[in-house]
Amino acid sequence: MSIRVFLVDDQEMVRAGFRMIVDSQDDMTVVGEAGDGQAAIEALAVTGADVVLMDVRMPRVDGVEATRVLAARPDAPRVIVLTTFDLDEYAFAAIRAGASAFLLKDATPPVLLDAVRRVQAGDAVVAPSTTRRLLDHFAALPEDRPTPRGLTDAGLTDREVEVLTLIARGRTNGEIAADLVVAEATVKTHVSRLLAKTGSRDRVQLVLLAYDTGLVGSG
Repeated sequence: MSIRVFLVDDQEMVRAGFRMIVDSQDDMTVVGEAGDGQAAIEALAVTGADVVLMDVRMPRVDGVEATRVLAARPDAPRVIVLTTFDLDEYAFAAIRAGASAFLLKDATPPVLLDAVRRVQAGDAVVAPSTTRRLLDHFAALPEDRPTPRGLTDAGLTDREVEVLTLIARGRTNGEIAADLVVAEATVKTHVSRLLAKTGSRDRVQLVLLAYDTGLVGSG
C-alpha cells in the first residue's frame, strides 16, 4: 500500500515542490495539505495519513503545537519536522512534542524520500550529530519537563539498557550489533522491546528517555 503523506507549510510553492517529489514515487501519495497548524489539525481529524511533513514556523498554530495535538491522537501519524535552520528551537520543541524526524528544507529529494520511508517503517531520522545537539539543547533547558517513567520501573534488562545507551549515542542497529557482537536481528528485537516497555513511539523518544533519566548526559 502507498504511504499516505500530508503536507503542512505556509508557503504554497514549498508544498507544491514537496507534492511533486512525493507523487513521483510509486509507493507514496499526497493525501492532503494545509497552510498552517490549525488547518492541519482539522484536516487530519478526517483525513488518514501515515506521515506528515510539518513546517514549524507558521501563522495561527505553529508546527510544535500541531505536532503535540496530533501525537496525542490514537493511531497518530508520524511527523517529520522541516526547518530552514539547523539549530532551530522550534524544531527541537517539535521533537519533544512527538515528532519522529528532523530535516532541513534544503535536504535533497532522495534524503527526504528516504526519511518518509524510514519513519513510516518505525525508524527515526536523527543523525549522530543531531543527537548530540539534541542532548546539548535539552541540557540547557529549565527543569520543567515531566519526570519520565524510570528505567527500573520499565523492567529493562541489563542488555536492553546497553542497547538504549548506544541508541542515545546515535548508533545504528548495525553498529550496535557490531559493538555487542550479536546479530542485527537480535538488536532489532531489543529495540522493539525497548519501545514496548518504555511506551516510546520511536528511536527519538528513546534518545530523550535516555537523557531524561540520566542514562546519558550532554557531556
